[in-house]
Amino acid sequence: MTATFAESFESLARGGVDPNVVRRAFDAILAGAWSSAQIAAFLGALRIAGEPTLALVAAAEALRAAMTTVSHSHPGAIDTCGTGGDGRGTINVSTAAAVLVAAVGVPVAKHGNRSVSSRSGSADVLEALGLPLDVPPERQGEVLDEVGIAFLLATAHHPALRHAAPVRRELGVRTMFNALGPLVNPARVTRQVVGVYDDALRSTMAEALAALGAEHAWVCRSDDGLDEISPEAPTRVSVVRNGTVSEIVVVPGDFGLPVSPAKAIDGGSPEENARALEALFRGDETPALPAVVLAAAAALHVARDIPLDEAARTVHDAQRRGAGAELLARWKRAAARLREPSA
Repeated sequence: MTATFAESFESLARGGVDPNVVRRAFDAILAGAWSSAQIAAFLGALRIAGEPTLALVAAAEALRAAMTTVSHSHPGAIDTCGTGGDGRGTINVSTAAAVLVAAVGVPVAKHGNRSVSSRSGSADVLEALGLPLDVPPERQGEVLDEVGIAFLLATAHHPALRHAAPVRRELGVRTMFNALGPLVNPARVTRQVVGVYDDALRSTMAEALAALGAEHAWVCRSDDGLDEISPEAPTRVSVVRNGTVSEIVVVPGDFGLPVSPAKAIDGGSPEENARALEALFRGDETPALPAVVLAAAAALHVARDIPLDEAARTVHDAQRRGAGAELLARWKRAAARLREPSA
């Protein structure tokens, strides 16, 4: 049952955040039952009141109930979708890592969207790489089963978000919606590597993933401000394992890699980032390679419980032999074929 705006707003105004109220409010927002002014007022009040873990879980459950899901045959699939929004404008490290992880045989259901705060979101760079983005959402499972990777465009799989999108654009500030992406993968993955835009969100995100049934996940934020594993600075990680959350700090040496400058992953337009990724996928030793290997190795570790240094060697070996380029070519062919109506 959805909630009225008045009862939802008054609940927040009385103090405290009731997850049941949040769930019913998000159900109403996603059903198009509230006006733009009501959505904006509620999101603002929720941010001021605080956004505890159980409220984030409640909002995610509402969005999961409304999304177009993906049926597939890979229970061990992983996602590298983060929140975005670190303001660094990098070269789509998590997207590059997704391709390399898939190239070594780990199924990847990559959830993502077009750019919000950077020049190039995951959808933007994949489109610049030539990947068709218009595969019907109900056929993305076929892409995943055939190639071992699929891109799940948020706007296609979460059409109910259209009711909140204009409000979010006009507000221009972070709301609870900014944290929901990693919690609502349409393929219902249970293994994830998630970068977050604020270290204060890291433990909350990990606790939410645990509550939603994650088997193994890393939630990351580096000391130098990246929503990635930094090639230069320590990275703080909240580790989710079967319902529990623990804290670790990792550095490149844990992966058997030397420290390298984080500025090497500075990005540009989708076309510029695509050229950088193409060079990396075909086996070139590019400046961004250490950061991409770190991200991909973390994902391989989370997916297969492989030691970090072994995971990094496995990913780097695949990258050197051009496995990323081969996988991308197969992915593009499959997506081009499956975007056509089924017979």
